Amino acid sequence: MKNTIFALKKDSPKYKQIYEQFKLWIEGGDILPDEQLPPIRQLADSLHVSRNTTLTAYEQLVAEGYIRGEGRKGYFANELEPLLLQETFISLNEKKSKPMAPALINFRAGAVDQTHFPLKTWRRIANQVLTLPESFRYGDPFGEMCIREQIATYLLQSRGVKTDANAIIIGSSTQQMLINLGHILKDDFSSITVEDPGYDGAREAFQFHRFTIETLPVYESGADFSQLEQMNSRLIYVTPSHHSPYGVSMPIQQRQTLIHWADKVQGYIIEDDYDSEFRYTQQPFPALASIDSAKVIYLGNFSKSFLPGIRLSYMVLPQPLLNRYKNQFLQFEATTSLLSQLTMAKFMEEGEWSRHIKRMRLVYKRKMQHLVAALKDQLAQNISIIGEQSGLYVLVKVHLKRSEEWLIQQASSHGVTVYPTSLYFIKNNTDEPMVKLGFSNLSYDEIKLGVKLLKKAWL
Repeated sequence: MKNTIFALKKDSPKYKQIYEQFKLWIEGGDILPDEQLPPIRQLADSLHVSRNTTLTAYEQLVAEGYIRGEGRKGYFANELEPLLLQETFISLNEKKSKPMAPALINFRAGAVDQTHFPLKTWRRIANQVLTLPESFRYGDPFGEMCIREQIATYLLQSRGVKTDANAIIIGSSTQQMLINLGHILKDDFSSITVEDPGYDGAREAFQFHRFTIETLPVYESGADFSQLEQMNSRLIYVTPSHHSPYGVSMPIQQRQTLIHWADKVQGYIIEDDYDSEFRYTQQPFPALASIDSAKVIYLGNFSKSFLPGIRLSYMVLPQPLLNRYKNQFLQFEATTSLLSQLTMAKFMEEGEWSRHIKRMRLVYKRKMQHLVAALKDQLAQNISIIGEQSGLYVLVKVHLKRSEEWLIQQASSHGVTVYPTSLYFIKNNTDEPMVKLGFSNLSYDEIKLGVKLLKKAWL
């Protein structure tokens, strides 16, 4: 049992999945009494998680008596009573035979509105691109110049970011670009500050490079900068335009504070301009990089605003990092589709991108209003709604003295899929559970039905 690997899902805390898998193996007899479990470091490397994640899972198993630690020897399985094993199998069989309600409504946040997607326009441009000679070759490792030029123009017009097309790197996803970036930064930096709660995918990318993680507390009202000066890190990762997951935006005073801090410590701010296009009460805020591009590494993507499957992201690097990045990755192939880049460049050049964003901002604003109204009507005083000013989802804090797991399971039993928020938190946990409800790919009727079913599930 020293070598093991299994798939981890994104919709549940990783430590919990590891704990449950080993518990199942021990109860089922797949791990025998006194058999040694994989070492913490080895298991973490196999599953691509942090050592703290595997340690937390093992500690839970120890606390419940499934395994024991024997000093430097490692962890070993304990013997279970036959009665417990028999009850476990009965319980598992009962769970398998119990019919589950089909998923009627999926409040997934990672989808986009399919009915308003500009399919004909995109298909026309894609067909044109396939007639170009440049479509039949390998692409530039840092992205095609045509798409970089269009992004540079867009960033200046919509985000106030002045940059040269040569400073833009094209990649497949924010997480992939953070992994590449971490490879460059780890020579000069050993730690990084991340938001708590914050985007777990970014945190995993930093942990992949063994960065020490410090945390910046974030609340529904915004970030707490009171301990910023005491932190050891000279790198910080933030989502200032639309915090993940609270949705709050960083005011100009805090943006200026961050810029001064980065200048003082000779560090960098990694700005993930997540969901910045969809703000419903005011115009989108200017990007942090518009204040001082020399200290800000800017990240953006087309996943939420256009199409997740296009796998098209971009990064704007300050000149010192740009040179190092290009020297390091010059011999590597491009990580995103050449055809997608050429098609998006033409799409933007023809003005279709701006029209699409303007159209979808109105579509999503109306869906947001519809969801919020339905939640207030059906669940009233039993919930608080967080993040209704922007983005493609809301957080629902539930005042029922129930666990996150219970809320998700009850919703599922009534045919509704909702999503956890516990994976975003490190230690700045909330006093009441919250679930995440995305609405972008749902119709008005589906939103209304989904909320009605949640009322039946929870109340």
